[in-house]
Amino acid sequence: MDSGGEKITGERLRAAREAARLSLSAMAARTHYSKPLLGMLETGQRQIGPEHVRAYADALGVGSALFIEPDDGERAAAEWLSRAASSDIGRDTLDRLESAVDDLAASYPTTPPGELLVDIRRHLGYAGRLMDSRKTLAQHRRLLVTVGWLSLLASTCHIDLGETSAAAARGHLAWKLADEAEHREIQAWCLETRAWQRLTAGAFTEAAELSRAAQTIAPEDSSAFIQATAQEGRALARLGDGKGTYGALRAVARLVSGLRAPDRPEHHFRYDPAKSDAYVATTLSWLGDPAAESYARHVLSDLKRSPTVRPRRIASANLDLGLALVAAGKTEEAAHVTLRAVESGRLVPSNYWRVSEVVTGIAGRGAPDAAVVRAAFRDTYRM
Repeated sequence: MDSGGEKITGERLRAAREAARLSLSAMAARTHYSKPLLGMLETGQRQIGPEHVRAYADALGVGSALFIEPDDGERAAAEWLSRAASSDIGRDTLDRLESAVDDLAASYPTTPPGELLVDIRRHLGYAGRLMDSRKTLAQHRRLLVTVGWLSLLASTCHIDLGETSAAAARGHLAWKLADEAEHREIQAWCLETRAWQRLTAGAFTEAAELSRAAQTIAPEDSSAFIQATAQEGRALARLGDGKGTYGALRAVARLVSGLRAPDRPEHHFRYDPAKSDAYVATTLSWLGDPAAESYARHVLSDLKRSPTVRPRRIASANLDLGLALVAAGKTEEAAHVTLRAVESGRLVPSNYWRVSEVVTGIAGRGAPDAAVVRAAFRDTYRM
């Protein structure tokens, strides 16, 4: 058997076992292989397979003689170069996997999160099999980064579905993989995604803190930096911090000024400047700024004219407008646009609280339409 460019012989297995002062009987107990079989492996009467080497390695541990480099320095260096350059992964395999991840991220705004998770899990399973393959150091890092993006996208879907434990587990995995690969942007997105989850849970101060932490990690020219800045503004709006909110909005405006639209505007991890007005509308509506109404109407108008159908964005924009209309005392229209958002069927659990907020605002002004919206919400989402 060839392990990382080095032939593992029966003599090598026996030497490692004897160096650990283990008898064949003791080794059989540790590996769960029979004593006669181990004897045949060590004497060359049976071919050594990768499963046998793994069994010896697990039984003897990293410090065993099985893992000692050859005494010849030149030969040892050559073997390490061979390991670093050898791979069982096809030349185009990682290219195709990375392209598939981009497709999934671009599908996020238009695909129900439960459906998207099925595809993400399938690709994670495939990536897991690649992780067990022999690969170069460069391929190993690319695979870590790819799995990091997939895990982060899965965490986002779990947040949308209200599955907080699964979201946290996926997010932690993405963070660890990004840390190992030294990929700051993924790490920043992990913090920003966590900030969004905390915001939807009503933990506004924590959401603002996580958003700031994301900005300290993210490369300043990255989409993660822009998104984290916008997220801080939304959290500060929920806290009623007008000065901080407007400061964050101005910062986002500077960051997106002159920024070109990405090749795939719907890509969840690539900031589209066209999203800026939508974030402003949301932030101002949460702050109670009268300008929120005109912003929300403008966003809705642009979305309806767009050649790309964006039903989830339209539903969110209707909620922004609904909240702004409540603040303006226009409860009848607020109920109408909120009902439109509800009946679209495009809302996800992480947005349910926003419907409740608008309905509560309508009811608080004594309007009977609140009951109609509440009933439609229960019927549509079986609440």
